[in-house]
Amino acid sequence: MRKIIFVILFTILAFNFVSFRVLSEENVNETELNIFTGLFDFSDDKQKAGLVGLQHQNEDLFRNSFLGRLSPITGGFLTEKNAFYLYTGVQAEYEMGPFKITPSFAPGYYNYGDGKDLGYPLEFKSEVQISLDLSKSTQLGMSYNHISNASLGTKNPGANSYMFNFLKQF
Repeated sequence: MRKIIFVILFTILAFNFVSFRVLSEENVNETELNIFTGLFDFSDDKQKAGLVGLQHQNEDLFRNSFLGRLSPITGGFLTEKNAFYLYTGVQAEYEMGPFKITPSFAPGYYNYGDGKDLGYPLEFKSEVQISLDLSKSTQLGMSYNHISNASLGTKNPGANSYMFNFLKQF
């Protein structure tokens, strides 16, 4: 299973390094892909597992509000124990020089496969990411998240994860 995850991650990363010509200047850097890998539920020695994931965000959908610059996100991840999480939610973005702090909240569907049973299919992901601008369209970052069902299920063990992120705008 680990080999499959690493082949998928390598393929996705290689795809992101390919430069695409954009026919219209208006379409430059509209889409951002966040490719990440890390450790799911690192605080539980019996249940921790490697993960790989992908998140999409469209720059055109940013809206300025009293909470900052908000944008919808959609993504998912897969662990080495075949657990997966598919989500859609919202993120805020705060720029601090070359650094960006990006908190997000996303409800989604969780299936535990052979991994940790979080108690309910509907789970909520709260995350914070810190990234560094490497170029105008590329960032490298680290993120931490907590997934919980807000006591909707009969149990609510939650899971804490950290990830290393590669973000690329097209």
